[in-house]
Amino acid sequence: MKATLTTARRLYRNSRISQKLFLAFSLMIAIPAIVVSFLFIRTQESQLYKEAMAEGSNHVARLNERLRSRMDILENASATALTQKAFVDFIHSNMRGEGLRLVKFKQNQYEQMHNIIQSHEMISSLSFYVDNPKVYEIWPEIYHYSKFRPQDYWMTLRDEGGAAFRLFSFRDGSDTLSYYRLVRLQGQQQKLPTIMEIRARHSVFFSDLLEDSGRDFFTVIMDGSDASRNVYLPGHEFPQKAGEKLDDILTGVHEQLEVLEQKTPIKIHSGDQTYYALYRYIAPLNAYVVDIASRQVMMQGPRNWYLIVIAVTSCVLLLMLLLVSRMTRRIFRRLEKVLVSMRKVRRGQLDAKIDTGLRENETGDEIDYVAVSYNNMLDEIQRLMTQVVDKQLIAKNAQLHSLHSQINSHFLYNALESIRMRAEVERQPAIAGALVSLGSLLRYSMMWRSDTVTLGEELANIQSYIRFINFMEGGNIELAADLPPEVQRYNIPKMCMQPIVENAVHHAAPSGGSVHIGISVRVEKDSLLLIEIRDDGTGVDPLMLDSLQSVLLGHSDTPIISSNSGLGLENVHKRLQLHYGSDSGLWIDSIQGAYTSVTIRLPWENVNLGGW
Repeated sequence: MKATLTTARRLYRNSRISQKLFLAFSLMIAIPAIVVSFLFIRTQESQLYKEAMAEGSNHVARLNERLRSRMDILENASATALTQKAFVDFIHSNMRGEGLRLVKFKQNQYEQMHNIIQSHEMISSLSFYVDNPKVYEIWPEIYHYSKFRPQDYWMTLRDEGGAAFRLFSFRDGSDTLSYYRLVRLQGQQQKLPTIMEIRARHSVFFSDLLEDSGRDFFTVIMDGSDASRNVYLPGHEFPQKAGEKLDDILTGVHEQLEVLEQKTPIKIHSGDQTYYALYRYIAPLNAYVVDIASRQVMMQGPRNWYLIVIAVTSCVLLLMLLLVSRMTRRIFRRLEKVLVSMRKVRRGQLDAKIDTGLRENETGDEIDYVAVSYNNMLDEIQRLMTQVVDKQLIAKNAQLHSLHSQINSHFLYNALESIRMRAEVERQPAIAGALVSLGSLLRYSMMWRSDTVTLGEELANIQSYIRFINFMEGGNIELAADLPPEVQRYNIPKMCMQPIVENAVHHAAPSGGSVHIGISVRVEKDSLLLIEIRDDGTGVDPLMLDSLQSVLLGHSDTPIISSNSGLGLENVHKRLQLHYGSDSGLWIDSIQGAYTSVTIRLPWENVNLGGW
């Protein structure tokens, strides 16, 4: 998130003023307008959703009432049929007897039953299934019980109170609703009871209940126990658009149906579409009246409003862009000259002044004032740059000569004074060896043929110094610097290691004791050459160490004085940083009573190890 904000700030800072003005106008006008429009549309969507759900709930309630009313018609028709006791008695008697009796039955009882059926447009057929071996099956209303399937269904009817509805009948079940009823007779001797079945075709029973009224909802009657068995209008727009996904939608709805009515609609997802379903349970039919609607269809109107808002906003933004561009082109045409001049100056052309075209005594407007001030600034920059360069050269040369003089004179004075005093006291020939070492030191110190030497030459000078110190002070200083030959050929600044070794000699060894000094070299990050000079002496007091490190980091102005001769580590540190930058210099690390380590940081590339 922070990186994104940083990128946005950088893009805004680098964009043109015309683009910033356009962005400002957009934020002040277009963006609030879009937000308000979208909030209004979302409010309309919410209101539309509530209205659609209310309408769907009312429709499901009305369908439930109308379906129950039609089911009552079937129940009343069955009750009327059972009032024809003569008909019921005859179909349980010997129908294969004399023919005159059968003719009278056809003319009287059968015709009355047939009229009852025809008086109800909703009923397609009525049948009696009788466990009577003498039954005569010459009419579609009378069958032997063996023709009924399943034959044990009478027990289900008995458990359900003697009557039951089925959304899909056992006979013509794909498109027929049936009402079954047990017919019980006093004194009946048959093993199986008589069952009456009243059938009504789905196309007639549900007719206007399922027709497409142009609403957003699609009505379907779903069997309570089987999701694949349902009744709906095939010509409705919903199943045509759903296509192969219709079965998945109906199955998803069926899985969430409950006998108890829910207060919130069922919500399902199929592909990239969302659907809502409202339902009521019809207990006698063991089925559900379900209204299903697609959210995308319901919200089609508001979604079109989104497109209108986007189109209008785009036109407004385009018009604003044209106006802002034309206005800023007029205002900042002359300012472009300033920008061109600044780009040239950035490439090093300090004489790239702006031609204002002003006459004498003309001041111009604000942009002209900026141009004149800019030209004066370029003149002043050129003058100051020349002055600063001259001052830096003079100061650097003076400081370098001062540092060289300080190192050479102090070292020579101290060395000669020590040899003189030792010779007067002891008057021994061994002093000749010390003079050899001293001669090497003097030659190395006073011959400045080059500002850099190889690491091997600097190391040889240090070894001469250690031999001389051991002779002069009778000490036991050990130096270990087993460096590879290729490393010893690297160029380093002259006299950058010797002062550090001298500091270790004077301060690391305890009184009358010895000290071991080790020198190692390594390269860090392919950019820095690190020379570590480490001794196992008494170490540095923690307070003094903090002070030294603070000065080396530039956090303190207190000078560093680290040796009796007055030659400080600060000299070496300043020399390195003066020529090679802030990444070079010294770093001190120490633990009192354990060790002291001084690390010299130099540029790794030899070409950067220019002179002192």
